[in-house]
Amino acid sequence: MGSSNSSVNNIPNAQELMQETGFSAAHILRLHERFEFLDKHKCGQLRPQDFGAVQELALNPIGDSIISAFFSPGQETVDFASFVRILAHFRPTDRNQSRDGAQQEPANSSIRKLKFAFQMYDQDRDGKISRAELLQVLRAMLGIQVTEEQLQSIAERAIQEADLDRDDAISFDEFRKSLEKVDIDHKMSIRFLR
Repeated sequence: MGSSNSSVNNIPNAQELMQETGFSAAHILRLHERFEFLDKHKCGQLRPQDFGAVQELALNPIGDSIISAFFSPGQETVDFASFVRILAHFRPTDRNQSRDGAQQEPANSSIRKLKFAFQMYDQDRDGKISRAELLQVLRAMLGIQVTEEQLQSIAERAIQEADLDRDDAISFDEFRKSLEKVDIDHKMSIRFLR
């Protein structure tokens, strides 16, 4: 354990990242190794195309949407700290962990997970999921398994059920309300560090 802590001291802001994200020193070290593996240009920054080396994303039908969620509008690269903060959304929620002194919700809280998921659909980042954006994600997820007519029907029904203000789009609050009965903590938890 001592070697883990001494090695983590070589990673800039590691202690702050551990405090903020809930990742242990061993997790931070493993994430740093993965970041360095993806950073083919050894510049300390990842571009969207660098994520192509992650097989799970390459095989995922919405992998491009997941990758784009790592980047804010106009942002072309992510550094290690941003990489860790994004991955923290997928940490299982520690129900017994207290967040004394925390300034904001932990990244793995239900609300932050929902915001991250919302971003995968809201591709133009206008704060709404349009019918076209919903269809684009559905096409990627379902592909040739369903007809275009079926996709249109699924999108129409989703909009009708979630769009409470009837503006023909889904806001974050509407998205959150439509998923109230879904265990988002379970759905967006990946035990990728065990």
